[in-house]
Amino acid sequence: MSHNVAPHNVGEPAQRPPRLRLAIVVVLVVAVLATIIGLAVRAHEYHKLVSWTDAQELPTVQLAAPLNSTDARQMTLPGHLEAWISAPIHARVSGYLKSWSKDIGSPVNAGDTLGIIDTPELDQQYDQAKAGLVRAQADERLAQITSQRWQHLLTSNSVSKQEADEKSGEAEVDAANVLSAQADVDRLAALESFKHITAPFSGTVTSRSTDIGDLISATSDNSSPALFTVADTSKMRLYVSVPQGYAASIKPGMTVSLSVLEHPGTIYQATLIGSSGSINQASGSLLAQFEVPNLHAELLPGDYAEVHLPVATSTHVITVPATVLIFRAAGPQVAVLGPNNRVQLRDVHIGMDLGDALEIDQGLQPTDRIIDHPPDSLMQGDPVRLAATTKEEVAHDQPKAK
Repeated sequence: MSHNVAPHNVGEPAQRPPRLRLAIVVVLVVAVLATIIGLAVRAHEYHKLVSWTDAQELPTVQLAAPLNSTDARQMTLPGHLEAWISAPIHARVSGYLKSWSKDIGSPVNAGDTLGIIDTPELDQQYDQAKAGLVRAQADERLAQITSQRWQHLLTSNSVSKQEADEKSGEAEVDAANVLSAQADVDRLAALESFKHITAPFSGTVTSRSTDIGDLISATSDNSSPALFTVADTSKMRLYVSVPQGYAASIKPGMTVSLSVLEHPGTIYQATLIGSSGSINQASGSLLAQFEVPNLHAELLPGDYAEVHLPVATSTHVITVPATVLIFRAAGPQVAVLGPNNRVQLRDVHIGMDLGDALEIDQGLQPTDRIIDHPPDSLMQGDPVRLAATTKEEVAHDQPKAK
């Protein structure tokens, strides 16, 4: 049995089915599109990474939190405490210290004896003055008797009127001599009383600069050191130098609070009792005086105090944290965030330094965005990056990991 086979040309390629060609075309198109999309995504990520890197090269700054006027109602000023009354006691007579009975820290009452001075020369002068007084009194008595006798003789014309008048004059002179001798005795008696060094008022002995046997010299110019010092510390005087710009805040009856180093955390109150009423040309300040109760004797004369003084705020004054200030050769400046996040340096004038805060009365506006903790390298017109304030902003600024 024979079969007819169609002739086949060996040299002609076999024809592919249409579906196979379509599949190949689709695969090629998909591959090209995937390549293009991959390159585009990678280019986008690259540009995003470059932008993020450039942004990280910019200085990152944060804005200062605004301070309300109530945050600056008080300013802290240095002050010093003095005893309500303090008396250095000098010698009024010369001699040698015989004894002392009160030492530093001893409480005393008015009139208590602090020490005794031995004055042998003064004692001799006092005795001599008393003897002179006795003699003057005797002469005065004899002159008075003689004058009376001559007045009786004058009535009988036994003596002349001239002689009687002379005896009367002698009696008057002797009476004056008695007064002079009595004054001398009283003067020396007063000096004798100064042999006992006494406390002029109740208080505490704060110094003793003499000892038994020391030579005591009485001088009128107080050039010699005080023998004792007595201070009344039942209440204290607080002195504060208030800058001229805030002198108007010192008003009658105002109160301030203060603290001292030896009692940390304890706040004392003081009441204004007066001021100097003038500005000191050397310091440009007004001296204010306050009264501080000291019932428990916790405050000491000479204490340094931190005084918290309430001050009147001004509407044109802007209060900022002290951390915003830049000190350069041009003077104090503040960095402000301007348009397009570029830095603007403002020359400012500090009206008052309140420690943690500054009162700026020139150079700033209430609407200014002030940069806190500005870098030292910050210059006019520099672009900056504002610090992220929320977790979402931080995550948005970070580049995605691939």
